[in-house]
Amino acid sequence: MSVDQALTIADLKDRARRRVPKMFFDYADSGAWTEGTYRANEDDFHKVKLRQRVLVDMTNRSLASEMIGEAVSMPVALAPTGLTGMQHADGEMLAAQAAEEAGVPFTLSTMSICSIEDVRSVTSKPFWFQLYVMQDKDFVHNLIDRAKAAGCSALVLTLDLQILGQRHKDLRNGLSAPPRFTPKHVWQMATRPFWCLDMLGTKRRTFGNIVGHAKGVTDLSSLSSWTSEQFDPQLSWKDIAWIRDRWGGKLILKGILDEEDARMSLDSGADAIIVSNHGGRQLDGAASSISMLPRIVDAVGDRMEVHLDGGIRSGQDVLKALCHGAKGTYIGRPFLYGLGAGGKAGVRRALEIIRKELDVTLALCGERDVKNLSRKNLHTDL
Repeated sequence: MSVDQALTIADLKDRARRRVPKMFFDYADSGAWTEGTYRANEDDFHKVKLRQRVLVDMTNRSLASEMIGEAVSMPVALAPTGLTGMQHADGEMLAAQAAEEAGVPFTLSTMSICSIEDVRSVTSKPFWFQLYVMQDKDFVHNLIDRAKAAGCSALVLTLDLQILGQRHKDLRNGLSAPPRFTPKHVWQMATRPFWCLDMLGTKRRTFGNIVGHAKGVTDLSSLSSWTSEQFDPQLSWKDIAWIRDRWGGKLILKGILDEEDARMSLDSGADAIIVSNHGGRQLDGAASSISMLPRIVDAVGDRMEVHLDGGIRSGQDVLKALCHGAKGTYIGRPFLYGLGAGGKAGVRRALEIIRKELDVTLALCGERDVKNLSRKNLHTDL
């Protein structure tokens, strides 16, 4: 089955599983510990029930909206994801191009394979950049300055990775940075010939934002020790001020899963927050993103934009988040499945699937504009 024949995100996932080496596919498709929160992110969307309406005018529907003041063709952004370039060669560059063509934001991760400058070289519109705060503050300052120089229009600051959650699949697969090529790993790659051919055709196989930019990190051998000790466990709310001042543009805080933290985000001067539990990859046992969204919207949604990340696998899920008050949504794994399944064409197909499902669901709920969605479109008593 080609990516153009895929009808669902699950179809793309199945194809990606066959094409991407197991250690890299599992890296994208894993959660922390028991993966309970990872599963809840997706499962809890199924508990939200839509109100079906009939005999309404369904013509001239619009999915267009805005996220932090930027026009978007639908309120969906590509989430920041690490090691994207290991799902497919030059993955971040291809995904950014597909997002630009679709009219939705692309967010580049600090832990990307392709660098900020790589992505800037193949795009014509501003993309967003996600920042991890490291202990080497000179490196962080330089990273922010590089994002500014590349014309990035928003900085997404991730708050929930001060300490790395344990992901059992990565440990069992022996995933490391740089990867150790054991016989098991060599076999995985050898049985994915298309992936191997693509990777042989690119020079981008390491963390492009770090190697050559961080002090003492000049090659793969020095990268591993640097990354293992650099996430800053002392990061606190007081750090938001200097990051905001250094950046000077739109600031989005990612990793909010509590009403009190949402109120503190409001006080920090951020432009938006993303309700997220890091895709279930950090605190196993935390609430799902969609279950916390209504509470956080009630707490701050009339004073700042609230977005949602985690568990979205369809256009119906996007619509449910919008009904609960989200002004934007993010897809991480869905676009990674598309990328692994078929490169840029696969990402394009993932966005097409989400768009069509969102459009049809909008109509069957009796609405013509995503901006009109609210809790009135949900059954809250079932």
